Amino acid sequence: MSDTPVIGVLALQGDVREHLIALASADALARPVRRPEELAEVDGLVIPGGESTTMSKLAVLFGMMEPLRERVRAGMPVYGTCAGMILLAEKILDPRSGQETVGGIDMIVRRNAFGRQNESFEAAVEVGGVEGGPVDGVFIRAPWVESVGARTEVIAEHGGHIVAVRQENALATSFHPELTGDHRVHALFVDMVRAVN
Repeated sequence: MSDTPVIGVLALQGDVREHLIALASADALARPVRRPEELAEVDGLVIPGGESTTMSKLAVLFGMMEPLRERVRAGMPVYGTCAGMILLAEKILDPRSGQETVGGIDMIVRRNAFGRQNESFEAAVEVGGVEGGPVDGVFIRAPWVESVGARTEVIAEHGGHIVAVRQENALATSFHPELTGDHRVHALFVDMVRAVN
């Protein structure tokens, strides 16, 4: 790998374009990933926000769920925002019927924990590992983390709830930094990818 990592954005549903822009601004070569052969060509992957049940079902339908699980288990760096956080959880407290996860982070999440669409909000969030002050976080029907395992590091909280975690090569936020123009969380992830590759 060159100094410029190739980072994919799972492009089955969700805010793909915004992540592609954020990754490019953090000096990564960003590309959409829709098929297993595209997944095999990236050094790291972002699982975007969207609707977690829909993303789960589409990943199964398009033959992506098992390749995703295999790459994450093998240590590929992965970053999930909002719905992506839910997909990276080992367990969902309130899953929808047929909802599966990729796994990769020893955490239990609660879907839509911060409320419905009309209760969405923005907040400044201090994120461990991100310098320069708080990150602007956009919370849209956002999950929160109910609990984490021993290997999972809590790197941000908001309102007494866990909203960002890191476990080895996996990073997850319940908020959307890609919607704000503040790409420091993406830069942290790009650095994680560089460290592994």
